[in-house]
Amino acid sequence: MANTIRNITIIAHVDHGKTTLIDNLMKQSGTFRENENVEERIMDSGELEKERGITILAKPTSINWKNSRINIIDTPGHRDFAAEVERVLHMADGALLLIDSAEGVMPQTKFVLSKALKQGLKPIVVINKLDKQDQRANEVLDETFDLFVSLDANEEQLDFPVLYASGRSGWASKEIDGPRKNLQPLLNLIIDHVKPSTFDKTKPFAMLSTLLYADSFLGRSLVGRIAQGTAKANQQIKAIDLSGKKVDEGRLTKIFRYEGTKKVPIEQGEAGDIVIIAGLEKANVADTICDLEINDPINATPIDPPTMSITITVNSSPLAGTEGKKLTSTQIRDRLILEAENNVGINFEENENKDAFVISGRGELMLEILLTQMRREGFEMTVSPPKVLIKKDDQGNKMEPIEEITMDLDEEFSSRIIDSMNRRKGKLIDLKDTGKNKKRLIFHAPTRGLMGYTSRFLTLTKGTGVINRIFHSYGEYTGDMEGRRNGALISMENGKAVAFAIFNLQARGEMFVTHNDPVYEGMIVGLSSKSGDLEINVLKGKKLTNMRTQGTDENVVLTPVRKMAIAEQLSMLNTDEALEITPKSCRLRKLILDPHERKRQLRAKAS
Repeated sequence: MANTIRNITIIAHVDHGKTTLIDNLMKQSGTFRENENVEERIMDSGELEKERGITILAKPTSINWKNSRINIIDTPGHRDFAAEVERVLHMADGALLLIDSAEGVMPQTKFVLSKALKQGLKPIVVINKLDKQDQRANEVLDETFDLFVSLDANEEQLDFPVLYASGRSGWASKEIDGPRKNLQPLLNLIIDHVKPSTFDKTKPFAMLSTLLYADSFLGRSLVGRIAQGTAKANQQIKAIDLSGKKVDEGRLTKIFRYEGTKKVPIEQGEAGDIVIIAGLEKANVADTICDLEINDPINATPIDPPTMSITITVNSSPLAGTEGKKLTSTQIRDRLILEAENNVGINFEENENKDAFVISGRGELMLEILLTQMRREGFEMTVSPPKVLIKKDDQGNKMEPIEEITMDLDEEFSSRIIDSMNRRKGKLIDLKDTGKNKKRLIFHAPTRGLMGYTSRFLTLTKGTGVINRIFHSYGEYTGDMEGRRNGALISMENGKAVAFAIFNLQARGEMFVTHNDPVYEGMIVGLSSKSGDLEINVLKGKKLTNMRTQGTDENVVLTPVRKMAIAEQLSMLNTDEALEITPKSCRLRKLILDPHERKRQLRAKAS
C-alpha cells in the first residue's frame, strides 16, 4: 500500500559514513539471512567506488520495518556528481542529513542540503561517528542549525529532529549519553517523521525517469517514483520530454522493485513506489514515462551546467595499439555518447570530421572517473589539457567558475597554504581556530588555478591536511594566470630508456621514466628544473671496452618515479601538450611530436 511507503534519501559529505550506516540498517531490519555472507559498503557496487571509498552513482535500496517499506536512496557525497543528487531528490519524501561529529558541517553538506530544502524536504539530522575520541557533537549541532538558517530554511524545516549515532557500531540514540543498543530509534523516527506524499491511484499511470541503467538482458532500464496511477506489466506506454514532445513508445515488458539490494519482478507498481521498468529504447533521464493518453510532462529540476571540458581524440603516438583493444574514433565516440546518455552531468559534442570529441562535466573528479573507467575497458586515447567554461554576462564581461575551498590543517602550515592560494588568485574568506593547533581556512578561487591542486596541498601540509572544494558561482574573470613554471624534458629518440642515461640526466630535473620504459620522439620524460623545454636522449648507453667492463662499474641508483593520478597529470599540461592514456600507461607528450614541425609552428605564431 502506498500509505505505508516511505521514500528517503541519505545526504552527507564524502566519508561521513552514510554507506556504512545503510549496511547496518539493512542488517538490523532483517534484509539478509542470518548465515548470509554480506560485503562491507554493499551499496558501493562499482569497482572504482570500492577502491576509492566514494559513492559515484545514486542507488536505491529497500528495507521493511513495522509493516512499512522504506525505500532508501544512497546519494554521492562529492560535488562533481551533484547531477545524481539533484535528480534523486525528486523521488524522496524525506532526507537523512548525516554529519561527522568531529569534522562538522562541510561544503558538500551545505550544497546538497540547499537542494533538499528547496524541494521542501524536512530533514532528520543524524550526528554520526560519536565513538570518535575528538567528537564535538554539541558544537556540530550548533553549526548545523546555523547552516539551516543561512540556507533560508522555513520554520518546519528548522524544527528538525536530531539523533546521535555510530553507523559502524550500529546504534542510534536521542541523547549523546543515551542507550547505545541498535538503530531502532532511527527506523522508528523515519516512520514517524517522514510523511508519505499523497498520490492519486485513479489517474492514468505517470512517472518521472530519474536514473538509467543499461542491463544486458532487459536493455534500457529506467528508475523512478510512480507519481500517479498504477503501472502494469505489458501495458502500452510512451515517453515524453520536458517540452511534451513524444520521444518513444512501446510496451512495458517488465516491472521490478527493490527488496534489499535485489531487484524483484512484480506484476504492478502503485503510486508512491520506486520501481524499475523496461521496454523503451530511447527514453532518457528527465523524461516522463506515462500512459498513452497523458500529454503533460512532470516538472524536473534543471541540472546545473558543466564548468570544465576536455577534448578526446584517438591515440596517435608511435606506441598506439600496443596495450589497448579499442583504438578507433568510432569506438571512442560510441562509448562517450553512451556515457552522456546515462550521466546527465556530462555533455558530449564533436567536430565536423567526428574525430575529436569534447566532454564537459562538473569537475576534475567526474572527468577523471570517466577516463579511468574507459582505460579499464581497454580504450586508448589522447586527452587535451582541461579548459574551464567561460561565460559572458549581460554587459559582455567575461565570467569564470569560482569555487569555495575549505581546508583543515595544522597551524604551522597555514602561511605557506595562504601564499600558494594567493598565487592562484584565491581570496581568504574565513579563518577559524578549531582547537588543538588546527586551523580551518575558507577561500574563494577560480577553478582555473585549482586543477591538480589537491596533490600540491597534500605536499605542503605533509599529508596531514584535508581539502574540500565545491562550485560557488560564476564570478568576474580574474585575468591571466601563470601556468607551469618548469619546462618539459622531451625525448629525442624512439626506444627504451637506459638507466645510465637517466642517472646522468637526473640533475636536469624530475624524471618520469625509469630503466626499460618505452619512450618516443616528442614524449615528455620529465620536468626541467628551469623554464624552457629541453630535448634530451634517455637512450644513451655506456660505451664499454675490454678494459672497462660493466661489472667493474658502480651501481647506478635512480630516484624513484613519482606516481601521479590522471587529474594531476592533466593539470601539468601546457596548451601545446596532451596526455596519452592506455590501459597500462599514462604518458605526457607534445601535441606535435616532430621537433622541426614544433619550431615551424612557433615561428609562424611569432610572425
